[in-house]
Amino acid sequence: MVIDPAARSTDGESVRIAKDVLCAGAAAKICLPDGPEEYARALARRGHRRPVVIGDDRALLRAVALLHKERDLAGVALAVVPVGAPGTVELTRALGVPTDTVAAARAVLDGTDHSLHLLTDDSDGIVLGGLDIPSGTEPEPRAEPGRRQRRRHRGPVPEGRQGRPGGSERRLPGPRAGAEAGSRPDPRAPWWARLTRGARTALSRLTAAAGTSRPPGSRRSRPAGHRLRVEADGVVLADLDRPVRWVSVTPGDGDGTGLAEVVVHWLESGPPVRARARAVTVSGADFRYRADVVVGGPVRTRTWTVHPDAWRLTLPHD
Repeated sequence: MVIDPAARSTDGESVRIAKDVLCAGAAAKICLPDGPEEYARALARRGHRRPVVIGDDRALLRAVALLHKERDLAGVALAVVPVGAPGTVELTRALGVPTDTVAAARAVLDGTDHSLHLLTDDSDGIVLGGLDIPSGTEPEPRAEPGRRQRRRHRGPVPEGRQGRPGGSERRLPGPRAGAEAGSRPDPRAPWWARLTRGARTALSRLTAAAGTSRPPGSRRSRPAGHRLRVEADGVVLADLDRPVRWVSVTPGDGDGTGLAEVVVHWLESGPPVRARARAVTVSGADFRYRADVVVGGPVRTRTWTVHPDAWRLTLPHD
């Protein structure tokens, strides 16, 4: 029983309940690793025991990756008791593991082993549930120019040139309304002079604000979509001449084909393209992808290969 340190710190009560249920139903050895090295050492010393992970999706991925690195993943029946916030156990739930602590612990004791497919990429990364391109973590189009400007600038920001958080530069007044030194209204001046000066100040502010507001179709806004080439077993599903909005690849468990399912959603209207393949290659400009809960990239090309029945997970009886 490998208890992830994050689970111990975030929900110690659920960890205690899982330990009580598991220890009451079977002989168990409890491991409390404090870091990746101890985590790997605990799995390596499992012997003939069945490893049970108590933690969130990242803890499950870490265990599968370590067993895959040992090239012993197919020979181990892995079990998991999800402990964490609802957003951190979505993968485990999608695989069929109950999110209730007691139900998950009982499934470890009384469940059955199910063989599941696995995706690996050309950098030896693994994917259990599926991957999405883009990852959903790309910067907003209006925010990107501002970040580039802040990285390029090395000296102090000149007065009146501070950038907005969104990115476009805007001329702002100085510490006092009136902008420049010596432009502060003189209380001894005639009333019509003060009124004229105030009108000029208000007009300059409106002009500056109008100059920074840009319609959605202006040159600064980056066109949506991604120029990607998607190949499924050598067959081109999408090319660089047509932008895509979203690409998904899933291992395709339970369909009996042993193939991954690829879906390409177009930026403009039109039905998505679907295919099944053993290998999927995506290439194009630097792109990011979300593999389960891990964001990878940016890369210019990546190939994912499906491995049918590559690992086993203990799940409740149907």
